[in-house]
Amino acid sequence: MDQTDSYPVKLYVYDLSRGMARQLSASMLGRHIDGIWHTGVVVHGKEHYFGGSTGITNCPPGGTLLGPPDSVVDMGFTEVPEDLFKEYLTSLGESKYRGANYNLFENNCNTFSSEVAQFLTGRKIPSYITDLPSDILSTPFGQALRPFLDSMVINPGGNNLAGQ
Repeated sequence: MDQTDSYPVKLYVYDLSRGMARQLSASMLGRHIDGIWHTGVVVHGKEHYFGGSTGITNCPPGGTLLGPPDSVVDMGFTEVPEDLFKEYLTSLGESKYRGANYNLFENNCNTFSSEVAQFLTGRKIPSYITDLPSDILSTPFGQALRPFLDSMVINPGGNNLAGQ
């Protein structure tokens, strides 16, 4: 297949704590974590992510309220054309990734990004991102905070899927 039929796939990674997790995690959790991660998948010229109030959303790459990403992970290439990808996102948005289904620990932006990356490239996103919720919940402080954290919804802004 020609290179023109392949599309680059990137994972944009943002630290929601803006460095605070790196500084405070050891004293609060008893273990070091580098960040509280939000991710979006960039393909076909847009960044796609899942947020709690709007569901699947897109914006120009790096165009969320979070500003530029803290890091970019090259996930490889996909041969999935944009129209098929939009159909796939619509299907996800009508089922698992409706805004009402958001859960900070079990159905979040990172589970969405991992599922989408695997669909596009056959690769999941790095485990240091997807394992973070269980790492935090395995600490006494994480367990104490769980009721509060379960009520949190994260939506970094952008266009709802319908606004593609």
